[in-house]
Amino acid sequence: MSMQSRCALALAAALLSSAAVAQSFPSKPIRVIIPFVPGGSSDIVGRAIGSKFQELLGQPAVVENKPGANGALAAEFVAKSDPDGHTILVGSIGVFSINAALFKDLRYDAVRDFAPITLAVTTPNVLITKPTLPAKSMKELVQADKTGRLSYCSSGTGSSDHLTAELLKQIAGGQAVHVPYRGGAACQTDIMGNQVDYSFQNLGAVTNYIKGGRMKALAVTAKTRNPQLPDVPTAIEAGFPDLVVTSWQAAAAPAKTPKETVAKLNDAMVKALRSPEIRERMNQIGFDVVASSPEEFGRFMREEVDRWSRVVQKGNIKPD
Repeated sequence: MSMQSRCALALAAALLSSAAVAQSFPSKPIRVIIPFVPGGSSDIVGRAIGSKFQELLGQPAVVENKPGANGALAAEFVAKSDPDGHTILVGSIGVFSINAALFKDLRYDAVRDFAPITLAVTTPNVLITKPTLPAKSMKELVQADKTGRLSYCSSGTGSSDHLTAELLKQIAGGQAVHVPYRGGAACQTDIMGNQVDYSFQNLGAVTNYIKGGRMKALAVTAKTRNPQLPDVPTAIEAGFPDLVVTSWQAAAAPAKTPKETVAKLNDAMVKALRSPEIRERMNQIGFDVVASSPEEFGRFMREEVDRWSRVVQKGNIKPD
């Protein structure tokens, strides 16, 4: 047998093996790896999706929280897992895009090492200010920052809210001083206590405070106004069309997972996310259900990696 024939047979065997694995999927419980502690957004979204696996795939989800290194530990674990669809990652914008921009020694590549399954949910950020800040619009805040240095807080260096504020500074030429916290709650508390001037925070985390008058809202970083805050203009309306930013949660499997398996996972996740009870729950905590195709999420992830890499590089942002 010629070398060409042997190669052809080997390729055919590999394809048949991959097809057989995909047809038998799932053959055991599916491990849903969450890169953060229980109770956070990734955990909530991952558990909600997984709650439908028994019904939709015939196998239950086993949710495992593996926090550490801004989500990198869990991402590396999944990236190196068997590509059979039985181990998947449900993670955030940080895990799938910002980490790549922030950490030079990252031991996984979000674009290369994962097979995208779906962009699950998104939420815009809200530009909030302390109650006593005179600025009544986004343009007034930017002007105030140019004439008198302001401060802004975030849930941590490299977080979505930090990079959104950094993007505004780069667009508008601001001089605000960054005050990083370990989580959004402390940042929000100091905004309400007039200790820090402004911040960008996820919509669901601050809506009640805004409605209660404990902080002011100047803009949302969405393409359209949000029904929870109908009187708050978008950044586009405020004159900043490049400040459309969402924080998001998504799911992926290890690279080389068979396309048929990815398609089954996508079908189940899309149906789960679009079910009335899960959609309502996501909306209640400020998330909009996207439930994209694998191809759509793949394109979106690459765009986000490129976007935040430019922001991090231009701002010379270093991890703590």
